[in-house]
Amino acid sequence: MQNHRRFSAQHLNRFAHEVLTARGVPTADAHLTARSLVQADQRGIYSHGLLRLPLYSEALRLGGINPTPSMSFSTQKAGVAVLDADAALGQVAMQAAVDRVLEVGRSQGIAAVAVHNSSHYGAGAFWSDQLAGAGFLCFLTSSTGPVVAPHGGAEKVLGTNPLTLGAPSADGWPLTADLATSNGAYGKVIAARNEGTALPEGWAVDAAGNPTTDPVAAAEGSMIPFGGHKGSAVAVLLEAFAASLTDATFAFETVDIWSNPASRMNNGHLLIGIDSAAFTGRGRTEARVAELQQHVRASGPSDRTVHSPGDPERIRESEAEGITLPASTADQLAQLADQLSLQPVPSHT
Repeated sequence: MQNHRRFSAQHLNRFAHEVLTARGVPTADAHLTARSLVQADQRGIYSHGLLRLPLYSEALRLGGINPTPSMSFSTQKAGVAVLDADAALGQVAMQAAVDRVLEVGRSQGIAAVAVHNSSHYGAGAFWSDQLAGAGFLCFLTSSTGPVVAPHGGAEKVLGTNPLTLGAPSADGWPLTADLATSNGAYGKVIAARNEGTALPEGWAVDAAGNPTTDPVAAAEGSMIPFGGHKGSAVAVLLEAFAASLTDATFAFETVDIWSNPASRMNNGHLLIGIDSAAFTGRGRTEARVAELQQHVRASGPSDRTVHSPGDPERIRESEAEGITLPASTADQLAQLADQLSLQPVPSHT
């Protein structure tokens, strides 16, 4: 069996859209969610791509995700808002949050939206890119299901608590950091389990607290924060940022949809946008960020490539001819097509 199979982005987008609409998701929301998943695969972020589509489908079927939410904003002061996402797809909730931050941020200079009753929103850079494209700097984080033990601990108290930072640039590509605060994304554990491959050393411990590279043992045990005690501290603080401003649940209060797709996870997100035009001007900020990117790239010896944060994913996306998916993901998409009586996605050699 081939380890990977190649597809066109157009075919994958259409298939994901068909799956989501078959589960009752309105067409515009299905289109948005499909784009976020396919873009992640285009950038090689398989943990946040179509690997997730069967999970979304099952959660939509069982009620863990609401296909037609009645979302509502509440505000107490200018510049901030709380969004009750009504168990929406995370992408649908995040698009509403991004739109509000852009609208309010242009008048206030800075805006923040705290979200609760949400779910997984895909790769964070999908959202920071939109803000950067409008001249905004961005901070984004989220709570998740319980998969990470704090430094020195054995109990799964934290989520992978992603952190996304973005800044607009005259370079053409935003300056972007988008990372899990565990040593690896939990979706990579699922991918390794599906593919029967080992995890890197230092990513996880088993249920007894022993280091493991077995993804099955890792899923039953805990993932490890990046950066030892310092990374663990960042992860704990991001949990507070994501979930303490609203009625969102902390990871240790959450039943993950990976283990029960009927679970309404009540994820919390926090999005903060800063309009560069409100300071010394968008053009100056973008020029300064581009200067920083160029100095980072030029910092290595002549025989070595040094990337600015975000470069590898964008290079892969720009150079890709079609999208290569792991065979395990391709097989799951074929099974999903069969379940929903849809045409399978045609692959290319």
